[in-house]
Amino acid sequence: MPTSAPIHVEFLLTSPRHARPFAADARFVPSGRPKPVVVFVHGFKGFKDWGHFNVLADYFAAHGFVFVKLNLSHNGVVPGGTGDLEDLEAFGQNNFSLELDDVGTLLDYLFSPEASVLPAAEVDVRQLLLVGHSRGGGIVLLKAAEDARVQAVAAWAPISSVNPRWPEALMQQWKQDGVQYVDNMRTGQRMPLYYQLVEDFEANQQRLDIPGNVREKLRQPLLILHGDQDETLPVQMAHDLKSWKPDAELVVVPGAGHMFGGKHPWDEDQLPELAQHIADKTIEFFGRVASLSQ
Repeated sequence: MPTSAPIHVEFLLTSPRHARPFAADARFVPSGRPKPVVVFVHGFKGFKDWGHFNVLADYFAAHGFVFVKLNLSHNGVVPGGTGDLEDLEAFGQNNFSLELDDVGTLLDYLFSPEASVLPAAEVDVRQLLLVGHSRGGGIVLLKAAEDARVQAVAAWAPISSVNPRWPEALMQQWKQDGVQYVDNMRTGQRMPLYYQLVEDFEANQQRLDIPGNVREKLRQPLLILHGDQDETLPVQMAHDLKSWKPDAELVVVPGAGHMFGGKHPWDEDQLPELAQHIADKTIEFFGRVASLSQ
């Protein structure tokens, strides 16, 4: 394993769908050899620099990957801002198809000449690998199902559906008010969710259908990792995904909660033990996928 420190490169992305720039960064250890590219997608109320994610990026870089992570454009983080969730209006205007398109914008960028911030000698975009956590896990499943450039997927504590099946009374009130609120227990913020989230889902049901896409369109190798003590998303979701794609690899992690030991802020230079465990499982999985494709 390389002992030199990873190089850290930051860049901004712009989408043809909206005018809101969003940030991404990449970490790699220079070796003069092309390396597989791992794209990491955060979850709901998450962001690219949350908790231990920078330590995670360095860990993957030290194991021979280019690790790229992004702030989804409407996650509430402002380029050049505090680095935390501060634009609640943007957060309220977020939806699932926006997130899919943001990931697509990043993938297009990586395959374009504009990606010159990443030295061509260090990057092999033909080995494009996706990792997503929680809601981001669902997003990477959907993105891989629609984008053949993706070679393999790892979903960490992923959602198994974007349809929340809210009670009818809540839906009627939400439609009438135009907004409902969710609490961010970490920050104390009341975060808006505008009704456009429902309208976007209804307008893009086929594209956003995780069960259908996993069954019918997801051809790439898939690794699912889920904690048996997940307090946010029940481990049954992982078993459901496995049933829809029987050749997927499922690892249920004993004692792991939703964040695999992580928290924000994270002031240590080592990964939480459970987070390192799932990182190691993912690195081993990606290594096997790469050897099979050669």
